[in-house]
Amino acid sequence: MPRSGRDTADSRDGGLSLAPAPLRPAHAEGPCPVDRLPSRRRNELCIAIIALGLLNLVLYTVTYAVLGGDAHNGQLDTIVRPDGAAEDVYIVRGHFLHSLTGRERTVNRTAWMYSYVHSISVPLTSGAMIISMLVLARPHIVATMRGGRLSGRAFIRIFGAAVVLLTGGATVLLTVHFINELTGAT
Repeated sequence: MPRSGRDTADSRDGGLSLAPAPLRPAHAEGPCPVDRLPSRRRNELCIAIIALGLLNLVLYTVTYAVLGGDAHNGQLDTIVRPDGAAEDVYIVRGHFLHSLTGRERTVNRTAWMYSYVHSISVPLTSGAMIISMLVLARPHIVATMRGGRLSGRAFIRIFGAAVVLLTGGATVLLTVHFINELTGAT
């Protein structure tokens, strides 16, 4: 039998609860998945994702500059040589890098494939960076948007969903275009 109110306080108040926790309805919101990690580990993970995303953007920019463009803006052509043999030609195009119309350059298959796959990875890593920044800023957003028309939590959900949909959609479109280029589909 508890002696004081302190003995019956629940864990939110720092005390030990002897009573069973109230059951929550199935539709009630649970903790956000990122809240399952300790805050220090979560923040370290978010910072690592941001750093990797920035590194990916830097590598993409350097690759674009070295190749003179990227495979997504270029194309894969099959030409017939004078001897009658067919040959695949891998072309990268750099829009507005060298001129208004862009400049095409033939590269080997490995460089073209790398460039295209790297182009596909950019929306994914950009989205991951934005979500990570949103997770890091979440306490400030929630605190700032209290009492308004849109709560901070609702804003985070809507903004996060938009980021996931946009970056996921861009990735799917780039992937489909890549597959079509490789298979010769139009």
